[in-house]
Amino acid sequence: MCYDISFTINVRELSDYFPDLVFDDQLEINFQGAVHIMGHGYGKHPIIYYNKEDNRIHCKAMEWGCIPFYVKDEDTFKKQRATMLNARSERILEDTKSYWYKIRNRRCLIPMNAMYEHREIEGWQKKVPYIIGLKHQDTFFIPGLYSVVELPDKSTGELIKRWTYTLITREANSVMRLIHNGGDNKWRMPLYLTPELTRKWLKDDLTLEEYKDILNFEMPTEELQYHTVYTIRSPKSRPDDKEKNEFYEWPGLPELI
Repeated sequence: MCYDISFTINVRELSDYFPDLVFDDQLEINFQGAVHIMGHGYGKHPIIYYNKEDNRIHCKAMEWGCIPFYVKDEDTFKKQRATMLNARSERILEDTKSYWYKIRNRRCLIPMNAMYEHREIEGWQKKVPYIIGLKHQDTFFIPGLYSVVELPDKSTGELIKRWTYTLITREANSVMRLIHNGGDNKWRMPLYLTPELTRKWLKDDLTLEEYKDILNFEMPTEELQYHTVYTIRSPKSRPDDKEKNEFYEWPGLPELI
């Protein structure tokens, strides 16, 4: 699944993609992002959503990893939260008992410049990480769903409204099947969209057929650009002192076939 992303532009540059974008007060103006953002850190990220109160597109800092609105104690949900980083597209409309179905109309967009995924190699002890982006979109937006819950502050007990989100995945295309080829959730990829479908995702009057068309969209393999990088989840610096998102050659790495 998708747990590692890259977001390296100034958050204010998101206005280039949404000219009338409203930045909510909770979002720090100087949010700079990072070359590597890990989902299991449950950190805040600038998320784009449609605000029904003023009928405008907003940008708000939300935590990665949905906390359902019915949760009363964050500690009791801590272990389950890792399963809420991603939402399978197949469950949003078809699984009426899932939480994703319940919040299907709370649609949002997650801005990024790239994402990371790991490839298993037969006979190798460690997986090889790749960075994957889109050829014609330096910054792109993956569709997601968001949730709002009130939870008590651990020190004061005061109820605090928490905005959290999940990132939508789908079955992988042929290239991503070769890269994301191991683990319990192998052969998955983010729901990459065209700019047109990206804008449509936030429509307040999105029809069921439009919803289905978006969830069923598969980004063609020729639209992806990717290369290997050095280990991304280690606190150690790369041996060549380059950034995590730059190319790293793994000796003896088999081709993607």
